[in-house]
Amino acid sequence: MTILCICTYLKGQEFLRAAKKQGNTVFLLTHKNLEHKDWPRESIDEFFYLDKNENNFETYQKIIEGTAFLMQSRKIDLVVALDDFDVEKAALVREHFRIPGMGQTTARYFRDKLAMRMQALDNQISVPSFSSLFNSEEITHFLENSQAPWLVKPRSEASAAGIKKVHSKQEAWDWINGLGENRHNFLIECFKPGDVFHVDSLIIDGKVVFERCSQYLSTPFEVAHGGGIFRSVIVDFKSIDSQALSLVNHQVMKAFGMRFSAAHTEVIKCHEDGNYYFLETASRVGGAHLAEMVEASSGINLWAEWAKIETAVAEKKTYKLPKVEKAYSGILISLSSQQWPDMSMFDEKEIVWKMNEEYHIGLIVKASKRERVIELLDKFAQMIFDNGLHASAPSPDKPMH
Repeated sequence: MTILCICTYLKGQEFLRAAKKQGNTVFLLTHKNLEHKDWPRESIDEFFYLDKNENNFETYQKIIEGTAFLMQSRKIDLVVALDDFDVEKAALVREHFRIPGMGQTTARYFRDKLAMRMQALDNQISVPSFSSLFNSEEITHFLENSQAPWLVKPRSEASAAGIKKVHSKQEAWDWINGLGENRHNFLIECFKPGDVFHVDSLIIDGKVVFERCSQYLSTPFEVAHGGGIFRSVIVDFKSIDSQALSLVNHQVMKAFGMRFSAAHTEVIKCHEDGNYYFLETASRVGGAHLAEMVEASSGINLWAEWAKIETAVAEKKTYKLPKVEKAYSGILISLSSQQWPDMSMFDEKEIVWKMNEEYHIGLIVKASKRERVIELLDKFAQMIFDNGLHASAPSPDKPMH
């Protein structure tokens, strides 16, 4: 088969390799700025480039026109988006050229935070109270019937990008008004203090065939807005948290109509009432090297297995999940004050991966006990601070016009 992969960020190399190993022809549509990056070129038959990466009519029109020209001489059997920002692009191509896979309506549930919340609510899945920013009267009603603080969130950004925490009705309105004519692309919801978890999974034939539940020790929001150190750890396999997170993930995949893909779902366990609330999901492998952390714990490479699932579905063959291991792992990533920081001080035997990226420090540890993983992550975070290696670049505190 021929697979068109769309990825305007440098990631998904293992997917591309695995797709090629399955005997497929692999095309990659990416951004021109990434032309000379470290792609697995031996696994990519042909590159195509976008000069701009905005999700707008002009970009979509160029993708449709380019794909139409390509398909005059070559048939495309599958279209796969490897990054959040490319989900809409892939769905558009599938819809226009009638290629099997997730269409634009379903894709909305995995990109649009407002669509996610409305669909979850319609299927009795708990979410924090929220409101769109379409109608001023509805916003006023929401603010008067809920408690501060609130979060104003962009509907289609990834991770914690663009989120603003507001603490009063006046501050909320000031921020909303500051969004100008762009406010329809945002929503507002109640902030629920709690522990934030993520579930990374594989789905085929509408069933979750693999998942691993993890807890952020420092959440993406805290890191983005406070400049801290990102950390996550696998949840206790026998815990109530693990069971509850799995249940929410299964409910979300069913409610959102997921048929086959990798998925990354985030859930918060509220400190006030102990309940679990769905936050968001994505039809892709989790970012920030969480795939490597999951692989250290389970032996399952999410990128590679996702490629195998896509191929199996298209060829109407049976997919078989490899043997799954059960170990505890955790990840730590920090911006660094040095271009290539010396990581030789981190020499514990439990370290199974080290990050090799400019101005970053990153480690993954693996152990038989979760307590040991957390102990090491705490120790390494303190070492980074003590040795002056930590740097931060908090999100700009201004509306995104």
